[in-house]
Amino acid sequence: MAAFPSLYFNHISIFCLFLTLFPTLSSSSPTPSLYPNPNFDPQIDLFSDAHAVDSGAHVKLTCPLPSSSGLLLRRNPISLTNPTSFSTEFSFSISPDVGDGLLLVLVPSNFSLRFPAQSSFGVSFDNDTYLGVEFDTSMDDNAGDVNANHVGLNLGSLVSVAVGNVSEMNLVLNSGEKLKAWIDYDASSKRIETRLSRLGEARPFNPIIAYEVDLFKMWGGHDVFVGIASSNHGNSVQIVNVYSWKLTLRIIPKSLHSLPADPRAHSQSEQHLRTEIVGSHRISYPPLTLLAGVIFSTGCVTLIAFVVLFMWAIFVNRHVESPSPVPDFRISVQVENHFYVRILDINVM
Repeated sequence: MAAFPSLYFNHISIFCLFLTLFPTLSSSSPTPSLYPNPNFDPQIDLFSDAHAVDSGAHVKLTCPLPSSSGLLLRRNPISLTNPTSFSTEFSFSISPDVGDGLLLVLVPSNFSLRFPAQSSFGVSFDNDTYLGVEFDTSMDDNAGDVNANHVGLNLGSLVSVAVGNVSEMNLVLNSGEKLKAWIDYDASSKRIETRLSRLGEARPFNPIIAYEVDLFKMWGGHDVFVGIASSNHGNSVQIVNVYSWKLTLRIIPKSLHSLPADPRAHSQSEQHLRTEIVGSHRISYPPLTLLAGVIFSTGCVTLIAFVVLFMWAIFVNRHVESPSPVPDFRISVQVENHFYVRILDINVM
């Protein structure tokens, strides 16, 4: 995402909302949570302009007004006292207007998060201990944006450390179409991956971006708040809707987490999942997997051939009859003249 001059960040409108993320939020009261909507996790609060529509069916994060901003925030933080893996998925749509898009943000509980309406995504940060995954519909060459239709990973800055071109997936973030995103962090490999597709399509095999980062080390075991934010600034009237959002945790035992990693497996993972733009959904297999498949197939064919030959030998031996012995004939004759022979006796031995 674009990095704006510091003067721009300091220019905050009089109705800006400050959120200080401590175990107790010291901001204006949120609107009621979305529970019992099954498409959202319980205890998700709505702040600023974010509000439920269609009888709570989904959330409108921003309104079609300049300086509109909204935030979805999980009331309870994620505990990272142990190496923890997590997966989150959400569906959304962005209207075809100029704007920032939306941002999934994770910040430690001892971190001050300001939520001014006129900053990018409606979020302004005080230090470099946050993580954000942006679905960006604006472009800034100074920030390394590839276009105004990309996904980026931010670590303590709105300048992305990894960028994926959504256009290469034949998708447009701000087309108004419903999209779905998957974001997964694996504590054992210290890798975070982001996937994107149209809502209703299968989860892509390849991530659009992947990056290695040790979140346990980065946050020092602090609990982490998770939110989805968006805002309009200038003349932007972009509308962002969120239709679902869920998050799951996987705790890795310390005994397993401390085991040394297999460098060969890591090398294969690097070959298969690279920190680069993935523009297609083609499935590729590592060389060792292909070799194992060839060996297994050859062994199966050999075993089947052996069984067939063995059964054929048994079947043929059971049905081939032994030749009957030729009977031994003994004939007694008497010659009476040159033209008459009398057969006296025939004995079959």
